[in-house]
Amino acid sequence: MNKQDKVLNTDKRKAVTITALFVATIIIMFLGLSFSIFSIVNNVTFKVLSSDMPGAVFGLLVLYLGARYFLSVKKLKAEVYKNTSQFSWSNFKKEKSNKAMS
Repeated sequence: MNKQDKVLNTDKRKAVTITALFVATIIIMFLGLSFSIFSIVNNVTFKVLSSDMPGAVFGLLVLYLGARYFLSVKKLKAEVYKNTSQFSWSNFKKEKSNKAMS
């Protein structure tokens, strides 16, 4: 396998992974929206700290988180497709912050 085939294979894997992440975030948003609608139609409430909360609030929260994840995946896509990006295990290590003693 030559170098160009490896690059094309890697790009296909990147595309599949990014597409899967986009699909997952869209599913999360759809589930949040559908739960909100279901809660409104069926008058669903949840007991939270001894008060009743409408289920639509939780559905909207899930919708919001899905939208946030969607934007995060969009930023990730831009980073992944840069020519300089490559996989490194060091990306998963926590960076120690060096704070000067005052």
